[in-house]
Amino acid sequence: MFPVNDQTTSWEFCDLSGQKRKFLPQDVPVHTRSMDLQRNKLKRVTGISRFPFLVQLNLSRNKIMEFPHELINLQKLEELYLNQNNIRHIPEGIFPNLRRLKFLKLSTNRLTKLPSDINQGTCITYLDLSKNCLKDIQPLVGLTKLKELFVKKNELTELPSQLFHNGTCELTVCKAMGNPLRCPPEEVCAGGVMDIQSYFQHMDENPNTRSAWTVKTMFLGCSMAGKSTLCRSLREGKPVAIAVEDRTEGIEISQLYAEGIRFLFWDFAGQEEYYLTHHVFITPRALVILTVDLASYSIVDPQSFNDQLWFWINNIQLRVPDSVVLLVGTHCDQCTDQEEVMEKKKDIEEKVNSRLANRRTVLKQQKRNLEENANPSLFTDQLDELDCLLEYNLKVLDLITIDCTKMEDIGKLRSHVLTCIQSESVFLCSGCILPKSYETVSQAIHTLVALQKIPQHGIIQLEELRDLILNHVKLSSESLKTILQSLLRYLHRIGVIIWYEDISVLSDRVFIQPSFLISMFKTIVRHDLVQQLEGVSRDLLMQEGALVKEKFTWVDDLRCRGTLHNAAMRILVRRAIEKLIKDDDDLVEEVVGTKREEGIILTLLQHFEVCLPTLVGGGLNPHAPVFTPSEKQWKSASEAKRDPNGACLFPIYLQDELIVCQKWGENRQDDLSVHVYFLPEIPHGFFHRVIVKTCSLYQTHWVGREQCLLCCGNRLCLVRQKKRDEDPFIEIRCRRPEKDEEFRQLWDLILAVISKLFVLSRQWPGLTQQIHTPCPETGCPHYFTWRDWQELNNADFYNLVKGEKLVCKGGHTRRTELLFPKDKHMSL
Repeated sequence: MFPVNDQTTSWEFCDLSGQKRKFLPQDVPVHTRSMDLQRNKLKRVTGISRFPFLVQLNLSRNKIMEFPHELINLQKLEELYLNQNNIRHIPEGIFPNLRRLKFLKLSTNRLTKLPSDINQGTCITYLDLSKNCLKDIQPLVGLTKLKELFVKKNELTELPSQLFHNGTCELTVCKAMGNPLRCPPEEVCAGGVMDIQSYFQHMDENPNTRSAWTVKTMFLGCSMAGKSTLCRSLREGKPVAIAVEDRTEGIEISQLYAEGIRFLFWDFAGQEEYYLTHHVFITPRALVILTVDLASYSIVDPQSFNDQLWFWINNIQLRVPDSVVLLVGTHCDQCTDQEEVMEKKKDIEEKVNSRLANRRTVLKQQKRNLEENANPSLFTDQLDELDCLLEYNLKVLDLITIDCTKMEDIGKLRSHVLTCIQSESVFLCSGCILPKSYETVSQAIHTLVALQKIPQHGIIQLEELRDLILNHVKLSSESLKTILQSLLRYLHRIGVIIWYEDISVLSDRVFIQPSFLISMFKTIVRHDLVQQLEGVSRDLLMQEGALVKEKFTWVDDLRCRGTLHNAAMRILVRRAIEKLIKDDDDLVEEVVGTKREEGIILTLLQHFEVCLPTLVGGGLNPHAPVFTPSEKQWKSASEAKRDPNGACLFPIYLQDELIVCQKWGENRQDDLSVHVYFLPEIPHGFFHRVIVKTCSLYQTHWVGREQCLLCCGNRLCLVRQKKRDEDPFIEIRCRRPEKDEEFRQLWDLILAVISKLFVLSRQWPGLTQQIHTPCPETGCPHYFTWRDWQELNNADFYNLVKGEKLVCKGGHTRRTELLFPKDKHMSL
């Protein structure tokens, strides 16, 4: 952070980081220009005015509670780091004296407001205020040289339009994700400064705008809990009976307009095989209606609560922790009497509140454990992540009981849902303000669908959609381009359309009819896939150029190996398409793919780590890149190519661990072992994605339902999901090498897996991780906790721990390289 360059002598740069200091040192030369005091125990910064020549000052990752008033005397200061402290207030009068300040980092504090004179820091070009509690950033107006602004994860509902005026704005970067923004909506901000400027320009041109009240409503719950009945009854406004054979497969989408609010109903299937696709389509800031079958719910059986409620609530708070959950008890008519209904309602509410409170208690205790470490400054990032989890506030509303056969109960539920929307509107971002031009473009899309200008299946090229819209609106091509991208992000979030902007091979397509895409998904990820394969006719096989006996091979491979041949996938998806749309060979090829090229479905399944493609290639590649932990974009060492005519492994369909156990054998006491714990717990389906992520690194691997074995040269790495004392974790295990110089290669392998786990965990905002190395001594319960490591460079990975040997709390001594990444040759 503070490099010593050719113009900076050693006495001008003072590195005092990570020294557990509670006070500023007395023996530092007053002419010091750079001072690094990060990762200490400072609560106040007294005496900093003794260093008037400071240009750079790093006070991050301390315990500072008050903004240092003495900073007014550091008039040469250009860079100031105060991130990751506990600052709640900045006094007036500081920034008018910091005329040279260019870089200011105040992220991860407790700021609720900004001083009115912060805009007098007229040289500030970089400002990071992320992860605070700010509700207003109007005081920033006037920072005319500001180029980069970060305000992620605050409580902002609006951004000041004056910050983005074309004539005075020098901003090139503005990051505002994670706020309940209404003006502009978060989806506009995701497009960057130019999209925000365009938004405010359109707002100025048409000030008579109104809020667009649209709420994505997701129906979740176990199979046969009454989700579809509830969804359709709400939509129709009267009881609707659903036959067992008509139960939801995958996801069904419908709409409801009520009292000026548009509801987008997403009815998710409850069978376990469909859970993996839930991850693909569940989006933040939604209303979740969680249905519970009260007739089958048991007060005395703990598993009943876990299966019918806590499984769903837990996965919601891990994936979309800023949602609102409404509990709805169904099948009341099948309960003995009203007393039973009310008794179960009370039991459910008490258990939910108890579990949510217990979750916070566990997180707080984990935080205390890290704070009580000998040097807590080494765990600042992990402490910050725990703080973030504690700040998330999944809202679980009281359970409402209904009898879906009664008209009055359907009306009662509809009124209750409307009340919830109005009371939680900020939380749900349901009242986003859109310029008139955005509404015009949105309406044009609806008109194009009604006029059948867009194909029935709804898949259309982005450029083609833009050209069609231009014929229906009075906008320039460039203006429409900016509007359309922001609008598509917004419509994607609320569930109207699907646009995978982040998937490069699909970013040029828009799915105007999400239900069509979902129907394609559920042809592959479904509870009765074996039966579907067995039912493939000879005529369909002949279209693919396959024999009947090949079908039996496909069925056997799916049952025994969890492998689905691409040819079988193409047949299943083609059959589903032809049931919906006749005589569209181009569509079939685009969605299904060919023997030469992957289609949309296979691309999406692989992108979301639902399956792992087979790889075609030769032996080991002597020119493969070396894994470097600090390189976030490191790719697989294999140069092999995917084979569209091959097969895909679906870990969810695996039944056992036999092949992995045979290849690995028994654990050994001297194995290298690392445990990665996920708090509050491992999400459902997470480990299946771990298998896909890690196996993509190495061409040779063996896979079981709860573990996989990776092979890199002559080195093996076992990755498996385990549970100890009710704490689930993922273990990474390697054999101890015969030669000391081989330790580096093994730790490279372990770090490669850890890095993939970290990347994958980012998809669950309500999740954090801790890494432990257990003591290898048989029966010893003690372990070593890893320090913060995500921001380390490559050399520091192998210097996590000083010293040649370590002693656990039980008194057992081991060489450091058996417990942590260590490269003796690098240390010399």
